[in-house]
Amino acid sequence: MTIEIRNLCFGYPRGGQVLYDINLKFDHPGLVCIIGPNGVGKSTLVKCINGIVRPTSGDVLIDGTSTRTMRLKDISRHIGYVPASTADCFSMPVVDAIMVGRYNHYHIRSSRKDLETVHKAMRVLGIEDLAMRSFNQLSAGQHQKVAIARGLVTETEVLILDEPTSNLDVRHQVYVTELLRAIAEEQDKLIIMICHDLNIAAKYAHHVVVLEPPGRVYAEGTPKEIFTAEMLRSVYGVDAEIVPDGDIPFIKLGFATPDKR
Repeated sequence: MTIEIRNLCFGYPRGGQVLYDINLKFDHPGLVCIIGPNGVGKSTLVKCINGIVRPTSGDVLIDGTSTRTMRLKDISRHIGYVPASTADCFSMPVVDAIMVGRYNHYHIRSSRKDLETVHKAMRVLGIEDLAMRSFNQLSAGQHQKVAIARGLVTETEVLILDEPTSNLDVRHQVYVTELLRAIAEEQDKLIIMICHDLNIAAKYAHHVVVLEPPGRVYAEGTPKEIFTAEMLRSVYGVDAEIVPDGDIPFIKLGFATPDKR
């Protein structure tokens, strides 16, 4: 599957312009990390990709078809989505909350395949013991794992995750990111995730997209190409040393530079 973003601009009616002339093309499976400072439009960009919001101008194409001509239900057959946080408060067991992600696969009732897919997702995320717990009694970290499982069971060609590790401790941040990379490789799936941990992005991403203020693409490429002292100084306003570990750059942050913006 190919996702192409052409000259995309977006602005909220009362919030002003957020994204400016975004041009990107994703035509290979793999783990793509979108990085950039707070407020630069990362979440807005992925919402434009999956049709939650419509671009002010420009276009998003899925295999050559503009999402402007597609219903949200049609887009969701190709692109799964896990938001950064959820306001869900399901008074239902976790297994049923995850089953919601299968809505494009079953009709009147769920099938054996649906149940097997849900249980597999719970197993890989280590939440089998939560299966019959009420969703609204879980911790923030457990909520996040359930949300990721709900995204995995969509079995779409593309999966987008907005800060999927935000409520997880360090061990589970690494575990989830390793899992997403493995799924992308083993299933030839395109997984796009917003990530704030630069060293996690540098180690696990196949491809990195950097957004800079006020909402433009600064650069894209492999982690080795992207993570430079110049990029970190220009985009994030920090001095840093890049220590290569083979093809993986490790970022040793120094001090914040004066904000000249």
